[in-house]
Amino acid sequence: MGFFNHFLFLLIFCCVTTAFATNHIVLKPNSSSSSSILAGLDISNNPTLDDCGFTSPEETNSHYLPKPSVKLQLKHTSSSSTHTKPPAKDSLFDSTINDLTRIETLHKRILEKKTRNSFPGRIKQESVKEKPTGGSETEAEPPVGMETYAGKLMGTLKSGVTLGSGEYFMDVFIGTPPRHYSLILDTGSDLNWIQCTPCYDCFNQTGPHYDPNNSSSYRNVSCHDHRCGLVTSPDPAQICKPESTAQSCPYFYWYGDSSNTTGDFATETFTVNLTTNVGGFKQRHQEVQVENVMFGCGHWNRGLFHGAAGLLGLGRGPLSFASQLQSLYGHSFSYCLVDRDSNSSVSSKLIFGEDKDLLTHPELNFTALVGGKEAPVDVFYYVHIKSVVIGGETLDIPEKTWDLSSDGFGGTIIDSGTTLSYFADPAYDIIKNSFMEKVKGFPLVTDFPILEPCYNVSGMADYKNELPSFGIVFNDGAVWNFPVDNYFIKLEPEEIVCLAILGTPRSALSIIGNYQQQNFHIMYDTKKNRLGFAPRKCADV
Repeated sequence: MGFFNHFLFLLIFCCVTTAFATNHIVLKPNSSSSSSILAGLDISNNPTLDDCGFTSPEETNSHYLPKPSVKLQLKHTSSSSTHTKPPAKDSLFDSTINDLTRIETLHKRILEKKTRNSFPGRIKQESVKEKPTGGSETEAEPPVGMETYAGKLMGTLKSGVTLGSGEYFMDVFIGTPPRHYSLILDTGSDLNWIQCTPCYDCFNQTGPHYDPNNSSSYRNVSCHDHRCGLVTSPDPAQICKPESTAQSCPYFYWYGDSSNTTGDFATETFTVNLTTNVGGFKQRHQEVQVENVMFGCGHWNRGLFHGAAGLLGLGRGPLSFASQLQSLYGHSFSYCLVDRDSNSSVSSKLIFGEDKDLLTHPELNFTALVGGKEAPVDVFYYVHIKSVVIGGETLDIPEKTWDLSSDGFGGTIIDSGTTLSYFADPAYDIIKNSFMEKVKGFPLVTDFPILEPCYNVSGMADYKNELPSFGIVFNDGAVWNFPVDNYFIKLEPEEIVCLAILGTPRSALSIIGNYQQQNFHIMYDTKKNRLGFAPRKCADV
């Protein structure tokens, strides 16, 4: 682990977010019929900007429809005619390096949060911002008086394994007319963004860039708009001129190392698929449009995102897609991540609103989300681990290992954007050593890079029955038990299985990554401040 700990702290991240503001979001039926999907990640390098030079914001008029719940279909992408699955070792190494970059990113966000209340940030236009007169639509109020549909909005989620990515991708249709893009699903950040033309410095993506000139529903957010205070300005900050009502709101968002995005903060229409339950059994599908979704139109983007067009943020911050849909679908959403190695025909769902099947699942467990003043960063979903159980034995890990310190260090988050799980020392060493003591029936592989322990299981079809069980006990008594496939990863054709857990330094952040979340239906309920989880075959959700 020396190499990884050393690499971890070579990475640099900066991310500042500002005050919360509400947004005007409208739901409209769409007669067109096409499957919808949500997921996104797009990151870019930031040049010095003197003038963004983007188009002026425009006003929009729209009407509200009743508040629905939404179910978004999630689909895994594996082998296909256009993509060759990368070697397991290479894919694992790339995912781990990206994880380490991300962990340092999350750590830097915590440090930034500590200074947020002490410094006004880099948004110079705050000092000269003036609210426009005349009741501009850019100062819209949130939807009110919404009812709840019996249906769910559905979007397709896919694994990025065939693209060499450890993240999950979601398809979404953006603009008017709607065009399809694949975004990375990320519960660890809140900004939705996509690569836009003109793209001055962008990474390779599958398909064309989004062009705001081709969409009749695209609107720039003015630098005078109160929503502009939700994003961080590029450095040096552009002065928002009091006499200019057409000046756009530039944004800058860091993810880690050289990964970042810079562009125009704007609103747009996202098209998704509404599934309505009829008589409690049958389903009726129709396309719906969610208007005025805040997002970043990125003109300078850099990062290793393996073909994605951008990012769909699902964090707790006000900019995330989940937060923006709360007035329409309530304060909960859930997803079920299909097996990373399933083929391209396998899919599951991302659901906004309560899912009755999940709430009545006999094995559904809840643990509290750590929120409010206890959470050092308001974007992350923190949980409080008490202990770890391996092979029926509760490990002797000091409970303070899992505690959130008063200065914001430590704690555990659940994160869809990190591939493997990471536990702070000494927890990781104790977990690793416990597995090595308990696993005796397979030859130990000592020269495999990255992960340990690893075992040669060639010719042993029932090897899973010989590996110890693994579970997490939370501070409130909830227990999360995992199948072997969620904490041991099998590498072909080597016939090697390795513990899919790594360590972070003492007092650092611990993370439950997406590999450990496979085939669990996971619910984020911010109103009741709880995380739900139930074992499911996600392809059947």
